[in-house]
Amino acid sequence: MKRKNLMTPGPSPVPSFLREALAKEIIHHRTDEFRDILADVHKGLQTLLFTKNPVAVLSASGTGAMEAAISNLFSKGDKVIAISGGKFGQRWVEIANNFSLDVVEMEINWGDAPELKELKKILDENKEVKAVLTTLCETSTATVYDIENITKVAKESGAITVVDAISGLGQDKLLTDQWGVDVVVSGSQKGLMLPPGLSFISINNKAKELMEKSELPKYYFDLKKALAKGKNNDTPYTPAVTLVVALAAALDAINKEGVEARWKKFEKLAKATRSAAEALGLSVLSTSPSASATAIKFPENIKSSQVVKILRDKYGVSVAGGQAQLKNKIIRIAHMGWINAQDLISCFSLLEVALKEVGHQFKPGSSLVQLEEVIYG
Repeated sequence: MKRKNLMTPGPSPVPSFLREALAKEIIHHRTDEFRDILADVHKGLQTLLFTKNPVAVLSASGTGAMEAAISNLFSKGDKVIAISGGKFGQRWVEIANNFSLDVVEMEINWGDAPELKELKKILDENKEVKAVLTTLCETSTATVYDIENITKVAKESGAITVVDAISGLGQDKLLTDQWGVDVVVSGSQKGLMLPPGLSFISINNKAKELMEKSELPKYYFDLKKALAKGKNNDTPYTPAVTLVVALAAALDAINKEGVEARWKKFEKLAKATRSAAEALGLSVLSTSPSASATAIKFPENIKSSQVVKILRDKYGVSVAGGQAQLKNKIIRIAHMGWINAQDLISCFSLLEVALKEVGHQFKPGSSLVQLEEVIYG
C-alpha cells in the first residue's frame, strides 16, 4: 500500500493522537460529559482566536460559517464590500449575491494583497456600507492580508469586518480582539489538524447589534440559537460529536505548544519553502506570502497539473494545483497544522524528481540545501 503525504492546504494531515480521539466510542450530546468537552472547546477556540467573544461551533465546512455570517448579519439590499483576490474572496461575493445583498466587489490581482488606500476610497464612495468581507489567507494564491489595518480602515467608516480565517488560523497572525475584528470564521480541516466537518464563528457586540436587525432567512445556521445554547455549552441541533471530541484534543495540543510559538514555526517553514522553490528556478506567486501555504509559479512550458499528477499517482505526495485563471500555472504546498520540516524535505525531494521528469532544468538537491539552511541553519 502506497504511503500518502498530504501537503495540500486543506484537508491537512490528521495526526495519530487525533485519529485515536476520533476512534473513541461515541457519546450522547445531551449529557454533562459532552457539555464539559464543549466547554473546553469554547475556551480553546477563544484562546486560539485571541478573543473573549463567544465562538459558535457549527457542523459544516468553513463555507457554512461564511454563509451563517451573511444570513445572520444582514438584510436584503444591505451594501457590503467584498475583497476579491482569489477563489475565496469570490466566494464571499457569491454568497452575498445569493442573499440579495448589494455587493461592491473590490477586485485585486490574484497574488496581491489589498491596497488600504483603495479600500478607503471605496468606503468613502459608499457611505452606507455595513461590512467589509475579507480573508486572512487567500488560499488560492497563498496570500496573507493585513487584517489589522483593513479592520482599522473599515472602522473609520463605521463598517464591521468579517474575516475568513479558514486556512490561515493557527499559522498567520490574528489578534481578534486587539485588532477589533468583529467576526471571524474558520474550519476544522486545516490548521486544526482534523477532518472536514466543523466550522467556527466568533462574534463581537457590534456584530450582534447587526444580528438583531437581520431579516434574511436562517434556520440551521441561526446564530442566535447557537449562541444562546452555547452559553450553557450546548447546541441547538445534533452536533458532529466525534469531531467535537477530537477538536478538544487538538485545541489542547495547540494551546499547550503556544499559538505565538506556532506562528513563528510556520513562518520559518514558509520562508524555507519559498527559498527552496527559488533554488529550483521557480518563483513565488504572492507579493504578500502566507505562513500557511506557498503558491509556486511554473514556467510556461510546464503544466503544473502534470507535476501534481506525477507526485500524487507515482509518489503518494498530494500538493494542490491552481484554480480558475491559475490552473496549470502554479502548485500550492501547505505548511500548516501537523505539517513539519521533515514533511517539507520529503515533499521537495520528490518534487525534484517530478520536475526532472517533465524536463525542468535545475541543480539536483538545491531545494533541500535551502530547506535545511533556513530551518536548521
